[in-house]
Amino acid sequence: MGQLFSDIAQDEGHGDLESSFTAYFKKIKTENTIISQETTHLIEFHLKKGNIQGANSVISDALKNIDNVPINIAVTGESGAGKSSFINALRGVRSEDKGAAEVGVIETTMKITAYNHPKIKTLTLWDLPGIGTMKFPPKDYLDKVKFQKYDFFIIVSATRFTKHELELAKAIRFMKKNYYFVRTKIDIDLENEKTTKPRTFDREKILERIRSYCMNNFIQNNMDAPQIFLVSNQYLSLYDFPVLMDTLIKDLPAQKRHSFMLSMSNVTEAAIDKKHESMQQTVWLEAIKDGILATAPAVGILRDDVEKMKVKLNYYRFVFGVDDESLEFMAKDSQVPVEQLKKVIKSPYLLETKKVETLGETFLKYLEKFASANGGLLATGLYFRKTFYFHHIFLDTVTEDAKILLRVTYSKK
Repeated sequence: MGQLFSDIAQDEGHGDLESSFTAYFKKIKTENTIISQETTHLIEFHLKKGNIQGANSVISDALKNIDNVPINIAVTGESGAGKSSFINALRGVRSEDKGAAEVGVIETTMKITAYNHPKIKTLTLWDLPGIGTMKFPPKDYLDKVKFQKYDFFIIVSATRFTKHELELAKAIRFMKKNYYFVRTKIDIDLENEKTTKPRTFDREKILERIRSYCMNNFIQNNMDAPQIFLVSNQYLSLYDFPVLMDTLIKDLPAQKRHSFMLSMSNVTEAAIDKKHESMQQTVWLEAIKDGILATAPAVGILRDDVEKMKVKLNYYRFVFGVDDESLEFMAKDSQVPVEQLKKVIKSPYLLETKKVETLGETFLKYLEKFASANGGLLATGLYFRKTFYFHHIFLDTVTEDAKILLRVTYSKK
């Protein structure tokens, strides 16, 4: 195995490093990249010139920015619109969890309330009082709630959007901020229709009627009809919640996408894949930053870095919701014994081996698999930091675990 890395090392070159970096990031859709085009071009420039130190500096700053940049989301709407439930849904918490936004309470306060995401500490959701409860014109309302600090506004309604909310949207756009209209409680509307009109019930026609009703609301007030997102706070995988998440990711600045993608609940396999793709980009950036190494015997990897690897694996499990605490919550929700959930996943046991050679063999197999799937990286004779490959093993395993748990728990609902 050591000979393999020695052979790779003999062929490495800065030009190859630049071409591999470019080839990888070209494959990623613009709306999913976590670094700006300007940053990408600057990294490519340094690599092309053979300035590894310069490339490392740019990447280090980019990664630091990605981890520390705050994301502030404002949520407003009339009392009873499902604002609190929507905020809890975005945070991946249940109404009975500690720190959850209170649900079903009549809104009587003018207080702005901040809710931090339980896993992504840089993400904060702000529960704003509905504009109808504050006797100010839209512009004064925005000043009062300090609109400058929010990345975007989500305006929530369970019926029709009021004139106050429509005027607020105009003011937000004038202030050059994005806003999104969310129509909640769609599941309740459908259930009511099914109960009262069981013979003529048509799900798609009802959804279209609700959407048209909302859009006509805008047209009647001389506004261009925006995209309306129909959601159920109870069933996030249904209706437009996944579409809303994709839209927010696309509209956010590149450096804020990573944290937002990691904050998403595992409501669909597509959401899990987005987390994987985003995390994969950070692994690549870390690998480039750490430079090219000549050799990396598997035995040395395990003896030198096993504790660091455990930390990284546990972090992946935490972010993807397959850690022990998440499994306990999942077991209660789905009525599936936690021991049964642990039996169907692999990530907790990746580093539980008495034979160093066993994981070393896994490393070699994964390296061969990675080379065949990503020809550019190894075909050019490059070798990045040893843990780069292990991080991919961890990341792929945790991603698959998250999908398996989604299927198991979903089938029980």
